[in-house]
Amino acid sequence: MFHVVLYQPEIPPNTGNIIRLCANTGSALHLIRPLGFELDDRKLRRAGLDYHEWAALSEYDSLSDFRAQVKPARLWPVSTRGRRQYDAVDYQPGDAFLFGPETRGLPDSVLQECGLDAVLRVPMRESSRSLNLSNSVAVIVYEAWRQQGF
Repeated sequence: MFHVVLYQPEIPPNTGNIIRLCANTGSALHLIRPLGFELDDRKLRRAGLDYHEWAALSEYDSLSDFRAQVKPARLWPVSTRGRRQYDAVDYQPGDAFLFGPETRGLPDSVLQECGLDAVLRVPMRESSRSLNLSNSVAVIVYEAWRQQGF
């Protein structure tokens, strides 16, 4: 129904948790290389438990490769620098949510390429740096799925 796109993810347990989330929501998971781990990493498998077989998971060499192969209906980058609050969007099946690496977020060049007005943010206190990646993915996927009536 939705696409979760992790751009150069770095931390295996986060990706494992997102595998589990995607398996439970019917979302497809797309990983943009380079990855900060191997897909058979023990920490990744432990966090994803046995959900790996239930999740649709694909890898790509670049964001351009993902866009060319999947052709998502709309691509919504997510960043602490986003202009649009995540719950102010009417999501549609086929939408893709793009998340950056845990330690640095999406590069400015990717945000510019996607269009700054499309960049979503999850609100948090001003003094906060960011939410955990898997938590941010869960917040947005569940809002999009809620809008579709679960």
